[in-house]
Amino acid sequence: MRKKVIALLGSPILDGNTARLLDEAIRGAEEAGCEVEKIEVAHMDVLPCMEFFQCKESETCLIQDEMAEIFQKFREMDGLIIATPVMTMGVPGRLKSFMDRFQVFYMAKYHRGRSLISPERRKERKMLFIAIAGMKIPNVFDGVKLTVHAFGEIVDCPLWGEVLQNDMDTIRDIATRPEVMEAAYRKGRELGQALTGGSPSS
Repeated sequence: MRKKVIALLGSPILDGNTARLLDEAIRGAEEAGCEVEKIEVAHMDVLPCMEFFQCKESETCLIQDEMAEIFQKFREMDGLIIATPVMTMGVPGRLKSFMDRFQVFYMAKYHRGRSLISPERRKERKMLFIAIAGMKIPNVFDGVKLTVHAFGEIVDCPLWGEVLQNDMDTIRDIATRPEVMEAAYRKGRELGQALTGGSPSS
């Protein structure tokens, strides 16, 4: 059975710089033999977490929307790719709301002490993080990296690798930086190979 990877696009621009880097990473993972499903988070019909806390004692969320299917996919996936721009030193609002809905996973792991992902599966699962930032300033990625790291721990898919590019206000078009496009493809392929057991040099 092919390894399953979920690829989250955090940008609302479906053909922008973030999406292009994500597509390269997806291409790499697919070439390594993985099955990849791309989710355009900003265009989902999903409500933010309302803190009803039904998930405190149950594996279900009281809010009935697209997330019920997403939760199941996150339990079944082997790998995760998150691609996002930096906004106000963090992830965009729609992506943050999406992450916050994983209280279902949080409560299971940290409140009830019974993670939805087994320790054996956690050892196999890996996350690739891709981000761009407009400004060229120190620590511009610190906020998003903390958020993504925490999310990976909650869903038991630890951060494994990253591709980061700042100064996009100057660069403007990521296609003018083929080395960054290549880095996204290469890391996607390496992620796929790590999941499938393939050789990095293959």
